[in-house]
Amino acid sequence: MAYLRKTLGRPDAPYVQSLMALMQTQSKATLIRWCVAYARENVLPIYERAYSADGRPRQALDAAEAWLRGTLQFPLARKLILQAHAAAREAANHPAAQAAARAAAQAASSIHVPSHALGLAFYGAAAVAYDRLGLGEPAAAYEGIAAAYISDMEAALRKAAVPNEPNPARIVWHF
Repeated sequence: MAYLRKTLGRPDAPYVQSLMALMQTQSKATLIRWCVAYARENVLPIYERAYSADGRPRQALDAAEAWLRGTLQFPLARKLILQAHAAAREAANHPAAQAAARAAAQAASSIHVPSHALGLAFYGAAAVAYDRLGLGEPAAAYEGIAAAYISDMEAALRKAAVPNEPNPARIVWHF
């Protein structure tokens, strides 16, 4: 039977808890820059390999960066982010690409609420795992990829982190 979940990883997993703790030490701007860059490098290529003519996830990431620079108003950014979510719904027959579009949309959504950056972790882990393994492997194989992917996200955030950030984001986790 095929293994398919929309997200991989669990909020109570130690590697997720560690990422969440680090996220709480950083400003909203740092979190946005980090997750948008991470999505561009690690999940957007999965979507674009499958749907090269569909630029909606990329446009959502571009919109998040433009919003952060102050060159795009939130309502237009939100519209572009919602279009990336639509791209994900339309990719239902390609689980890796669908998860990648969701991950990109969640990364871009961090301009609204910083906790959306965690969506990049869970959807991104699914995108990477399904891209690498397909759907026929045991659950433990997917969990291993999720742990490695989310740990890599944390390492990337540690590199981008501002030491002793004076204005950490106020993050409310909803699980």
